[in-house]
Amino acid sequence: AKVLGQVLALDKSLDDTLPYLLALLGIEDPESSLQQMDAHIRRQRTFEGLKKLFLRESLNQPLILVFEDLHWIDTGTQGVLDTLSESVASANLLLLVNYRPEYRHEWGAKTYYTQLSLAPLGRQEADDLLTFLVGNDTSLKTLKPLILEKTEGTPFFMEEVVQTLVEEEGLVGERGAYRLETAPTELQISPTVQGVLAARIDRLAAEEKVLLQQLSVIGRQFPLSLVKQVVTQPEAEVYRVLASLQAKEFLYEQPAFPESEYLFKHALTQDVAYGTVLQEQRKALHERTGHAIEELYQDTLEDHYSALAYHYSHSDNNEKAIEYLGLAGQQAAQRSANSEAVTFLTRAITLIQQLPDTPENLQQELALQIALGSILITTEGYGALETESAYTRAYALCHQLGEPSQLFAVLWGLQQLCTARSDYQRGREYAEQMLSLAQGVQDSLLLSWTYRVLGELAFCVGELSATKTYCEDSVALSDPQQRRAQALAYGEDPVLGNRCWLGESLFMMGYPDQALQAFREAFALVSDLRHSNSLAAASIWLALLHALRREPDEVRGHIEAGIRLATEQGMPFWLGWGTILRGWMLNAQADGEAGIAEIRQGLAIYQATGATEFNSYFLALLAEAYGKNGQVDEARTIVGEALDFVEKTNERFYQAELYRLKGELTFQKSKVEGQQGAEECFRQAIDIARHQQAKSWELRAAMSLARLWQGQGKTTDARDLLAPVYDWFTEGFDTADLKDAKVLLDELA
Repeated sequence: AKVLGQVLALDKSLDDTLPYLLALLGIEDPESSLQQMDAHIRRQRTFEGLKKLFLRESLNQPLILVFEDLHWIDTGTQGVLDTLSESVASANLLLLVNYRPEYRHEWGAKTYYTQLSLAPLGRQEADDLLTFLVGNDTSLKTLKPLILEKTEGTPFFMEEVVQTLVEEEGLVGERGAYRLETAPTELQISPTVQGVLAARIDRLAAEEKVLLQQLSVIGRQFPLSLVKQVVTQPEAEVYRVLASLQAKEFLYEQPAFPESEYLFKHALTQDVAYGTVLQEQRKALHERTGHAIEELYQDTLEDHYSALAYHYSHSDNNEKAIEYLGLAGQQAAQRSANSEAVTFLTRAITLIQQLPDTPENLQQELALQIALGSILITTEGYGALETESAYTRAYALCHQLGEPSQLFAVLWGLQQLCTARSDYQRGREYAEQMLSLAQGVQDSLLLSWTYRVLGELAFCVGELSATKTYCEDSVALSDPQQRRAQALAYGEDPVLGNRCWLGESLFMMGYPDQALQAFREAFALVSDLRHSNSLAAASIWLALLHALRREPDEVRGHIEAGIRLATEQGMPFWLGWGTILRGWMLNAQADGEAGIAEIRQGLAIYQATGATEFNSYFLALLAEAYGKNGQVDEARTIVGEALDFVEKTNERFYQAELYRLKGELTFQKSKVEGQQGAEECFRQAIDIARHQQAKSWELRAAMSLARLWQGQGKTTDARDLLAPVYDWFTEGFDTADLKDAKVLLDELA
């Protein structure tokens, strides 16, 4: 009620932000549409809601927002900062942040960003702070220089030294008004703030030290109810000792709902206290904290999976640790927090591999390896060594356990691994195993996935008609109701793959409008799915189709969205693809040097994931960019590399275009001597395109040869070659290729 009242009183137009603001506070309607919303979209709308709230308040009064210690920032808070940083330039709002030098951000180029380097306090500033802390009594005259020399102007260190002197009874009085009864000639304290803290902790009364150590294991911040569950002291003593630790500024109390919470004054304070706990005692406290969280929050346990994973993984209770690490990993994956998911699952696998090889433990490891593999597809790429390791181990476990029910997901991962590395023959072998398994159990969903991978394989080797058939069968067998679960299990949305590979084949076979429709359907469906890898892939795929249609202006919006998501979510596979296509776009818009640099950068990112699929196409884009920029020799060298790759891997879907490009570059190199070589290349491109039923490639090659003949005065031959190809088309007459063909035919009339 308080949130509703405050927000709507500020501005009724903020009504649409309320579901997101309430969800942040754990007040979420189970029937809310947020439950089904894509995690990335939900997060972005939450950030936008917070931004709208702050900006609206800044219309009423100047607003200052302070974010401290960004070097410890989490991804959610970083997202809020990134969103706000784009909007503060014209707002009545000051955003103040501090961070250590190792923190990196993207604000440096903003004209409305100012950086102040905070060096240790200067002599005068340090002296002013020390005077504030201890006062100006004449008895302190010899002490102050000793403190300043010891602490070198570090404020937290100065505070802790003063506290140490008070506790050792060297200083008498209260803050800002101390006096010294005996003037020291030197300070007998540690030269580091950690050492000072450790000494202060050692001087605590036994009950204070024990409680502080217990609290350091619970965490940096904790509610009172959890403290009472974990610690062994009587409740009355807990309150008394907490008050004492507050008075000595080890802890702060802060108001919270529904109960008070405590936090350590500084992360170093917790770290030093934690370091004084004996290892066996520490493990026992972690386990006790885990049990306490389970008991206190049994109705909302899913909100505490990561905390439970942390505590149990630092205890001797490996079974509980593995359970909660697995649950936390799956939860993180559902929320598109992929790097966290990988960390949790990897830790769980490490622990379970330390246990005996019982069938139960091996079965649990198999499930974890499959879950990890599907996330590594996103974070590392389909062809990465890490992805290979997860699926290879899972494959061995399937055979060791005789476990057919999970074998299909493992075969999928291995098949995608081989395809990403352009090992199409081995990829087909895995696909055939998938087909045999799916047919054996008569499972339509498994058949849908199998036809989808067979479609991809057929496409890559230039079998376009087979691609179309496989993908249409995959679409027919897919189940829209199970898309979310399938995406989490396999690493991508099933709808996306079958429609995109279908669209690719339709375009090359001469149906550019049907291809665009297939891609738009895929994009619309994926937009409603809460799966980051699929969302990034959808944007990149749609940009790819527009690139094939030679529509650079249409590429821009999709490619920027895809690159942004791939960057935010740490998806190098799609970041590489996206950067390459952005380079093509820049080259198409006459920024050749920038385009070449982007394509090369994208290739480096992509190939670092272990993937080479589509390498022939990407190299062709680079060669085209060099040729357009007048660097013909470089372009011809790269085309040669691409054709060698075709022969080595059998990746032939772009083979016709490579020969056409080779012909164009041969003619560009020498307008006279290159004519025969160019014609041979164009004829070869036409033959390959006809064999593959790739009408779009046949049209382009026919245009290239027709232009060559036109320059030789063979206008009739040129028209007789091009007209039948152009007349075959029944759609796509607004595309660049068909427009160019019509203009050329008119010239040849």
